[in-house]
Amino acid sequence: MGFKCGIVGLPNVGKSTLFNALTQSAAAQAANYPFCTIEPNVGDVPVPDPRLDKLAGIAASAQTIPTRLTFVDIAGLVRGASKGEGLGNQFLAHIREVDAIAYVLRCFEDPDVVHVDGKVDPIADAETIETELMLADLDSLERRIPALEKKIRGQDKDAKATLALLERAVAKLREGKPARFAIEDDDDRKAFQTLGLLTSKPVLYVCNVDEASAASGNALSNAVQQRADAEGAGCVVISAKIESELVDLDADERLAYLADLGLDEPGLNRMIREGYKLLDLLTYFTVGPKEARAWTIERGTRAPQAAGVIHTDFEKGFIRAETIAYDDYVGLGGESGARDAGKLRLEGKDYVVHDGDVLHFRFAN
Repeated sequence: MGFKCGIVGLPNVGKSTLFNALTQSAAAQAANYPFCTIEPNVGDVPVPDPRLDKLAGIAASAQTIPTRLTFVDIAGLVRGASKGEGLGNQFLAHIREVDAIAYVLRCFEDPDVVHVDGKVDPIADAETIETELMLADLDSLERRIPALEKKIRGQDKDAKATLALLERAVAKLREGKPARFAIEDDDDRKAFQTLGLLTSKPVLYVCNVDEASAASGNALSNAVQQRADAEGAGCVVISAKIESELVDLDADERLAYLADLGLDEPGLNRMIREGYKLLDLLTYFTVGPKEARAWTIERGTRAPQAAGVIHTDFEKGFIRAETIAYDDYVGLGGESGARDAGKLRLEGKDYVVHDGDVLHFRFAN
């Protein structure tokens, strides 16, 4: 699986510029006025992974196919969105459909770019976004309580469990904290997903800085990093302007340009790593003469379910997985070398796939 990450932020923070750069397209109209983006723009981007190219080279694969992730550029939020201000309900509905939320925060000064609140304060911007999402969640949950209480009076055990979960979320929201702060473990996380809450989704803070601050950040991005650390959220410093300029350069020009700025990779790479970390994802590979391909799954996924990402028939008819660790595949020169060295293992239905595994699935038709 890939994952779908919604890009949100106040108007004029560089959100659509970042989206255009990340997806290397002009799908989102970038302009210096509020509500430039109305309908959400969706872009699939390949996940850069040098391991895939290495595997393809060893196997002499005819083509390489990276795994992909989806970015959704969602309209700029304004104070009062939870009550229908700006694009209100439309904005909130689009957020419900994503797996994680990237808060794009303006961490640069520019008198030519109007800030909707008249001053640059990324922490205040983050709190505005969070407050609107929390208010929307609280309203949604409070509306559901009477119906659940009625079901409980009818001896509905599932309703009782749901209400207990809901009340924990409501308690946090009334304290002014996002619902994700009520999540205690993985089982909790799965249960909270059924509530469809905006503030239970993992958050990645994206600090949009000026070009001079792209390598080391600045005082504004440092404040956001401290907030992220305190919450256990992800955080990445990126310059949307730099990313937009990289789009028109070839590979060598990109490296030279990045080096001049003290960077060794595009911001997209950092966003992907933080996104993977945030959602606890990993990558496995299938490798052969026709293609070398990367696949994304959640950490903890067992072999049959990993096979099902390729095709449901693979999961239904799963027999076993021929498994080679990435380091063994590379170090021993490919599948035959790994087999000869006893590093090719046959794993069954209970095998938990590891990051970098090279897999070949055997299944019954």
